[in-house]
Amino acid sequence: EAQLVESGGGLVQPGDSLTLSCRASGFTFDGYAIGWFRQAPGKEPEGVSCITTSDGNTYYVDAIRGRFTISIDNARNTVYLQMNSLKPEDTAVYYCAGVADLTGRPKSSPSDYDYWGQGTQVTVSS
Repeated sequence: EAQLVESGGGLVQPGDSLTLSCRASGFTFDGYAIGWFRQAPGKEPEGVSCITTSDGNTYYVDAIRGRFTISIDNARNTVYLQMNSLKPEDTAVYYCAGVADLTGRPKSSPSDYDYWGQGTQVTVSS
C-alpha cells in the first residue's frame, strides 16, 4: 500500500528554521511529482512547493520563494522541505502529496495528487 508520512513539524519562533520530511513506503519516487501543501485554520489548502523526480523541476509559491527549499533523497525515498526565516503566517498543517508523473511539469493543485500524508503541524509564534 502506498503511503506518505510527514515528520519534522513543531513550535518555533519567528525567524527560526525547520526541516520537514516526507517518506514514502509502498512505492519509490521514481517518475513521481511530490508536493508540499499547507492549510491554515479557516483557509483553503495552498500549494507550497513541488518537485518532479524525473528531472528535478521545482515549483515554489511566491509567499515562500527564497525562504523554503525542496529537495529529494532517492536513496531514502524521502522529500524534504527546508524552511528558513519562518513567519507567523507560515503557521499551518503541512501535508506532502504524490502522483505518478513523467511530464516533468510541477503541480500546485491538490486535485493533481493521488497520495497524501497525514500532515504535520508547524506553528510559528513568539
